[in-house]
Amino acid sequence: MLDPADLMHEAIRQARAGIREGQSPFGCAIAQGGKLLAATHNVVVATTDITAHAEVTALRQACRAAGEIHLVGAIAVSTCEPCPMCMAALHWAQVDTVYYGATIADAAAAGFNELHLPAAELLRIGRSPVKLVPGLLAEDCRALFSEWLASPLRQSY
Repeated sequence: MLDPADLMHEAIRQARAGIREGQSPFGCAIAQGGKLLAATHNVVVATTDITAHAEVTALRQACRAAGEIHLVGAIAVSTCEPCPMCMAALHWAQVDTVYYGATIADAAAAGFNELHLPAAELLRIGRSPVKLVPGLLAEDCRALFSEWLASPLRQSY
């Protein structure tokens, strides 16, 4: 199994690449069976697709790499707590565990239009078996918001 912290470092690298491309500061990596299936960043602006969050984009890549729509036993790491859309997609893909760094409140404080529905609450209400692990490299993940806010390529959300 790949170490979640190593995967988070990759997700952070992806988020920084996205910031350099004028995207928002979110990254995600997905591994299954000890193999990295996907690592990407948010591409909402580049694709003019409001659903192209890092988790959704990573799920698309991971499912193609695995040749399956269900990623049983997979772990996903996200630089920020998944929004309700992304958490639902991770549930539907049957990802086993989701680790995240920054919180929805951190994203809102940076100016993002967030639904204030914690991922843990969505999983509880929906009776999802997905395990959620908060706070992985949280300070490093929160720092991405400052980097994004300082970027001359930043677009408003």
